Amino acid sequence: MNIPEVILCKFGEVVLKGANRQNFESALVKELRRRACPYGNFKIYFKQSTVYVEPLDELCDMDGMYEEAKRVFGIVGVNRAAVCEKNMEDIIRVAKEYLPEKLAGKRTFKVDAKRSDKKFPLKSPEISAEIGGVILSFGSRIKVDVHNPEVTVTVEVRDDNAFIRAGQEPGAGGLPIRSAGRGLLLLSGGIDSPVAGCMMAKRGLEIEALHFESFPYTSERAKEKVMTLAEEMCAFCSRIHVHVISLTHIQEEIRDRCEEDYFTILLRIFMMRLAERCAREYKCQALITGESLGQVASQTLAAIAVTDSVVNMPVFRPCIGLDKTEIIKEARHYGTFDTAILPFEDCCTVFTPRHPRTQPKLGDVMRELEKLDVEALLDEAYATLTTETKLVYPEYR
Repeated sequence: MNIPEVILCKFGEVVLKGANRQNFESALVKELRRRACPYGNFKIYFKQSTVYVEPLDELCDMDGMYEEAKRVFGIVGVNRAAVCEKNMEDIIRVAKEYLPEKLAGKRTFKVDAKRSDKKFPLKSPEISAEIGGVILSFGSRIKVDVHNPEVTVTVEVRDDNAFIRAGQEPGAGGLPIRSAGRGLLLLSGGIDSPVAGCMMAKRGLEIEALHFESFPYTSERAKEKVMTLAEEMCAFCSRIHVHVISLTHIQEEIRDRCEEDYFTILLRIFMMRLAERCAREYKCQALITGESLGQVASQTLAAIAVTDSVVNMPVFRPCIGLDKTEIIKEARHYGTFDTAILPFEDCCTVFTPRHPRTQPKLGDVMRELEKLDVEALLDEAYATLTTETKLVYPEYR
């Protein structure tokens, strides 16, 4: 069988956009073109609320590109479709050759015809009846079930060609990367923050990341774990610049000068201040954290209110209403869970107080901060900043 195929990528909420819809479509096509680089020479273009991924030679890896397309935010459905001439004779010929393998082992089906070219001589119900008859002629035990079919065969008659496909797999959904701005993710080595970053990327944000280390209290293996997490996130987020700042001296100063039970909230304040500075330098419009309300001492409502008070930009917390089971489910979906549970410490585990303050008052926290040379410590820490770039593929730019 040598029937030409294309990959059809269906838009989701992008189709609901108004006058700026073209910007979202353009961002989505650009992202697909970047991701196609390792798989060969594809023609990728937008037409009639669909992105077409068309192989230009036999060397193209259709299987790899198909799997890649399912990880691109902004796409809700992905399918491989046979290309036909726009006449019923060729549509029937291709159906007879293309569909038996696709329907092998299936028990029930229905045919859904979509005739966007209204000049086509047969109407949608007539096309469905014709192709349904072809499928029933295969001689298998497959039957028609229009209410709950195991597989839906779709025939689309468009402006230039007709397409036949059997079933559709879900895409990543959301909005295209870079269509909503840029956010800075506070990336720890845990389960929650990679999920938070991917969830905000799904809403169209380009993700930058900031990781805090505390060498020698944290190891090089802990930093490597975070870099691996960033690489795994790139399967959905495409490209992430990971900035790293040392908190060692800040933590030692808090330990030596401040009351122990305020350590967690004071450290969090320094993190937020440094994150805001980094975000502004790298043109991010918001901070992103993996906090879940009430999960640990620094994530109570009172603690969040204190840490939010020290920054002047939005702080997105997409995991705020999720419990741990739900966050783990998302981590498995994004492919970060197995790395996140590796037993390497992060900076938040250094000098952990025995009884952290869970209901801090802003005035009390500010009095503790007065014991420190805050601006000097911030400047010293920020001077340690280094950056690594993680890509979905080496060819990706």
